[in-house]
Amino acid sequence: MRIHFWGVRGSLPAPQLPSQLKSKISAVLERLTPEDIKTPENRERFLSNLPPWLFGTVGGNTPCVTVSSESLGDIIIFDAGSGLREYGIVISRETPKRDRFHIFFSHFHWDHLQGLPFFNPAYDPSVTVNFYSPMKNMETALHGQMTSPYFPVHMESMGSKKRFHQLTEPVQFEGLTVYYKKMNHPGDSYSYKVTEKERSFIFATDTELSTSDFQKTEENSRYFENADCIVLDSQYTLGEAIEKYNWGHSAFSLAADFAANWGIKRLILFHHDPTYDDRKLFNILQSARWYTERMGIRGIEISLAMEGMEIEI
Repeated sequence: MRIHFWGVRGSLPAPQLPSQLKSKISAVLERLTPEDIKTPENRERFLSNLPPWLFGTVGGNTPCVTVSSESLGDIIIFDAGSGLREYGIVISRETPKRDRFHIFFSHFHWDHLQGLPFFNPAYDPSVTVNFYSPMKNMETALHGQMTSPYFPVHMESMGSKKRFHQLTEPVQFEGLTVYYKKMNHPGDSYSYKVTEKERSFIFATDTELSTSDFQKTEENSRYFENADCIVLDSQYTLGEAIEKYNWGHSAFSLAADFAANWGIKRLILFHHDPTYDDRKLFNILQSARWYTERMGIRGIEISLAMEGMEIEI
């Protein structure tokens, strides 16, 4: 399985401000010495030694993650946040052209829908787009966001063939199975688990972890235990999670505890707060790693979801 991140922010898009870009440039120049620009090798070394919050950016698009595999010719898409627009631009340049997509929705809050009207392949009559959700109001919700006065182009204007699938059981694809599980979030949200042979990947955005998620029930164990990778909502620090109790999001420290509880091998922090800049997000990543060390948690690789990042499981 290959996992690609097209949008990693939560709540609403958060593009890099000119002031933030200027601040980064200033911080880079402060580190620069005449020796660093003497040769191409020195320049490359200087750039490679910059802290990650300076050299690059986490990104500002809202949730969209794709899963592909050699056994499945089609693409599985989790959520249609503004990152879906970026994916649509890239995929439209590929040859041969893909003619089928599968979009699974965690829920229908705007930050998880707003990229759909700008998904280029959905306007192509030769394309079939399959939509999946356990929620009964999926078709109504998707049509509703593309009606006046919210949006000038109605969903009927999308030329693609559209198929709506309300989930009542796992979905079987060639070589892959997609499971789902209700999580704790206002209005409900669903996580998804993709399995291929002995590998498993979990997409669990927009969830406020509770004691029930840690309980070793048969259902929890079958779904979470020993997963290879989980993309998990970790929008808050612990203090913020306490202050914003019942808002539907989790703290990075609880995410680490959760991964340790279920023996999950890789934790990817996701659904970043729109008010956090790159520096704060990388500080949170470092804090999460320090936390696991202090708590004696072993065997978990922790990383930060970033636009353009791709991993293989």
